[in-house]
Amino acid sequence: MTETESADARSGLESGSERIGRAAYELFAARGVREVGVDAVIAHAGTAKMTLYRNFPSKDDLILDFLRRREVLWTRGWLQHESRLRGERPQDQLLAIFDLFSEWFARSDFEGCSFLTTMMEINDPESVVFQASVEYLAHIRSYLRELAAEAGIADPARFARQWHVLMKGSIMAAHEGDREAARVAKEMGVLLLRAHAVPVD
Repeated sequence: MTETESADARSGLESGSERIGRAAYELFAARGVREVGVDAVIAHAGTAKMTLYRNFPSKDDLILDFLRRREVLWTRGWLQHESRLRGERPQDQLLAIFDLFSEWFARSDFEGCSFLTTMMEINDPESVVFQASVEYLAHIRSYLRELAAEAGIADPARFARQWHVLMKGSIMAAHEGDREAARVAKEMGVLLLRAHAVPVD
């Protein structure tokens, strides 16, 4: 057993898999999946290379775990949970997404949508990582479709696509440096809801 592996065994606070997954999440979220190598994850986790490969046989496995965690923490734990809390009606919950985005875009550690950035960094539709990114984006649209149906919109699937375009566009605009992007997207969201005869006042 190597010295690092001994440290792994002594810690006993969390599994090697969890420690590595957390370390990869922090690095991938901040710097992207292409720039961060396996060695950087190992160093950040304070673990041994053998421990990493025993739990994650390839970098793709690490990225897939990162995307899974991102959905749990970002999509479900933050976006869905907080938007539900901030509005009583489904249309208010939809608009609350842009209030959340406004706060997010103002943060010094704003990192953007990891599903979008991972998909663009990999840029191979045949890759399991690319496909997973697309799937997690579809899960967000499923939530939007659910809210649209609750609001009585006749074609909730189409509306969800439209709303998601506003969300993704505002995120990319924030990357560009437009910290008002969420406010502008919310204004457009109000118009979209009114076009579907959904009251917003």
